Amino acid sequence: MKLFYTDVFVLPLPAGHRFPMEKYARLRASLLACGEFSQSDFHLPHAASDAELARAHDIDYIERVCRGQLPEKAQKAIGFPWSTGMIERSRRSAGATICACRAAIESRSVAANLAGGTHHAFRDHGEGFCVFNDAAVAARAMQAEGLARRVLIVDCDVHQGNGTAAILAGDDTVFTFSMHGARNYPFDKALSDLDIELPDGCGDDAYLLQLDHGLATAFDLARPDLVIYLAGADPYRDDRLGRLGLSFEGLAERDRRVLSRCRDDAVPVAIAMAGGYARQIDDTVHIHTTTIRLARAILARETD
Repeated sequence: MKLFYTDVFVLPLPAGHRFPMEKYARLRASLLACGEFSQSDFHLPHAASDAELARAHDIDYIERVCRGQLPEKAQKAIGFPWSTGMIERSRRSAGATICACRAAIESRSVAANLAGGTHHAFRDHGEGFCVFNDAAVAARAMQAEGLARRVLIVDCDVHQGNGTAAILAGDDTVFTFSMHGARNYPFDKALSDLDIELPDGCGDDAYLLQLDHGLATAFDLARPDLVIYLAGADPYRDDRLGRLGLSFEGLAERDRRVLSRCRDDAVPVAIAMAGGYARQIDDTVHIHTTTIRLARAILARETD
């Protein structure tokens, strides 16, 4: 199972910033420590090119953000101070999802970006810690390369994938399914092909029931050649930004159901980590680690 990591491309942040940058390096260390992966499973991705990014983003936005020429308000909406490190990491994160998609298709099973899930980035601006929309960029890359015709994006981050929905609106070859907190950020929702909104405090049983309905509908309508799965850790009940009530066991069962559906339909899946802001960062790392371990157990072939 190929795992693409970007934690060596550090985004410099001021002290006290709420984005948990260190979770990515901890995740890679956790996967190595579990004994199920070797160093040869981990790969550095390429940096997404302007041409790759421009399939999902306006070239003017790409150029202005990369040169540090965004207005102060637009940079503040992203949530990061501008730096060359921000740009490099954002390009690598998008590149990692492209690489994971290629690897999943090549193996006819699964691969993962150990970061990514930057679903609040729109065609012409970024929001919510998201600069470039890796899922939209990767979906369009696979289509342009002739590797996939129809793509399903299953977004189980606790926040709606508003940027993904907006970029891909009207494109019937990419189906967007977002399952998220109804009263959580973003407060002005976009319109995905399928949105399931959940009440604050929603627990395991209610969540999984809605997920089953959503997966059945999404797979039937999308008829995908490829799934991109945003496996957010932030529906966890002790997530600072989550507001839902899922347990470790509920989140693992969520992953199991998404990944098993991909296996049963023989559809390759590329995983991105998306959000995770638990009060204890080790909880977020545990959730992400479980996602990758389950993916290997359910989908990775013996020859990987």
